[in-house]
Amino acid sequence: MAAPELGQYGCPMATLSAVRHVRVRAPWSAAAWRDTVFVASGVPLHLTGWLILCCLWGVWTPVNVTPILLLLGASVLLLLLALRRLTSWQRERCWAMLGLDIPRMPDFDDGRPWDALRDLRSPELWRVLQYHLLAGPFLAAGGVVVIGAWAAGLALTTSATYAWAVHPGDPLAGHPQRVAVLTAVGVLLVAAAPWAAAGVRYLDARAAARLLGPDRAKELERRVEDLAEKRASVVDAADIERRRIERDLHDGAQQRLVSLALNLGLARETLTGVPDDAMRVIVEAHEEAKAALTELRDLIRGLHPAVLEDRGLDAALSGVAARVPLPVRLRVDIDPRASSTVEAVAYFVVSEALTNVVKHARAGEVDVRVARSGDVLRVTVRDDGEGGADPSAGTGLTGLARRVRSVDGTFRITSPAGGPTTVTVELPCAL
Repeated sequence: MAAPELGQYGCPMATLSAVRHVRVRAPWSAAAWRDTVFVASGVPLHLTGWLILCCLWGVWTPVNVTPILLLLGASVLLLLLALRRLTSWQRERCWAMLGLDIPRMPDFDDGRPWDALRDLRSPELWRVLQYHLLAGPFLAAGGVVVIGAWAAGLALTTSATYAWAVHPGDPLAGHPQRVAVLTAVGVLLVAAAPWAAAGVRYLDARAAARLLGPDRAKELERRVEDLAEKRASVVDAADIERRRIERDLHDGAQQRLVSLALNLGLARETLTGVPDDAMRVIVEAHEEAKAALTELRDLIRGLHPAVLEDRGLDAALSGVAARVPLPVRLRVDIDPRASSTVEAVAYFVVSEALTNVVKHARAGEVDVRVARSGDVLRVTVRDDGEGGADPSAGTGLTGLARRVRSVDGTFRITSPAGGPTTVTVELPCAL
C-alpha cells in the first residue's frame, strides 16, 4: 500500500485538508458535534497555562518587590515544569478528535520536565508558550462562545415553545409573537453554532500545527540538506560506477580487441598463397577490429579516463587538448587536488566545451584555464569563434549545465554574435 502524501507539517494531506476548510455543517451532523466537542474540550486546556501562572497568587499576594519577584519566578518555574505535559495533552486532543498528527519536537520534547529550564533560548519553547499563553485565551473564548451559542439556541428553541404549548398561564402563553421571535432566534443560534465551532476548530488546529509542531523553515532546511546529501551520494555512486565500467572495459573487452587486431594484422602480413577473396576478408576484419578498438577507447575515455585518476586533472586535460585540431592554450593550477567527482566534472566540462568549439565555433584558437581558489574550482574556456552559442539549440551545453548543477556548481556562458564565446564554470570543492 502506498504511503499517504504528507503535508507541510508532516500530517496526512487528507487530514490537513479537512482541518483547513470551514464547511457548512448541519447542526445534527456528526462533524458539527465533533467540532463542538473538540472546541469545548480545549477550553480548560487553553486556560491551564494561565491558571498555573496565577494559582500561587491566589494563595499568597505579596506587596513588596522582592516577594513579588520571587512569586513571579516560582509561577514561571511551575509553568515550565508543566509545559511538556500540557503540550502533549494538546497534541493528543488534536489526534484523538481530528486525526491531526502533530509531530514531536526533539529539541523540546526529549528529556526530563525540568530540562525546560535550560531551554529558555530555544525557539521551540517560545513557540509553545505563544500557543498556551497568547493563542490559548482567545481559543478558549471562542470555545465559550460556541458552547453559549449551542446552549442559548437550544434553550430558546425549546423553552419558549414548551411554555407556550404546555403552560397556558406562562407570561409567554398570550404572546405568540414573542414566542415566534424567541424560537427564531434560537433556531438561528443553533444553525450558526456549527459554523462557529468549525471556525474555532480551524483556528485551533492551525495554531497547534504551527506552534506545537516542528518549525516549517527548519524542516525545509533539514529536507534540503538531506536531499543535497542524497544527491551527492548518487553523484559519487555514479562516478564510482563509471570508473568500474571503465576498468572492466579496459581490462576485458579492450584487451580482447587488441589481441584480435594483432592476430588479424599478423595474418595479414604473414599469410601467403591465400586467395584474394580470403585476404580481402582478413583485411576488412583487421580494419574493423582497429576501428572498433578506437571507438572503444573513445568510449572508455568518455566514461572516466584512467589518466585522470592516476595522474590528475592537468595530465588528463593535456591529453584532451592534444587531440583537438586547434591551438589550445592550457593552464591548470589546482593545489591541493579536488575530489574525484569534482575533477571528473571539470574534465567533462573542458572536453565537451572543446568539442563544441570544434563543431560549431569556427575558432582559430582556444584558451582553457583551470584554477582553484580556496574552496572553488573555476574552469574557463574561451574561443575566438563566431559566437552566438545558444544552450537551447542542442549543442550539448544543456547537458553540460546539468552535469555542473549535479555538484552544486554554477554554469555561465557569454557568446555574443561575432564572438568571443566564454564558458565559465565554478565547482565547490571544499575539503
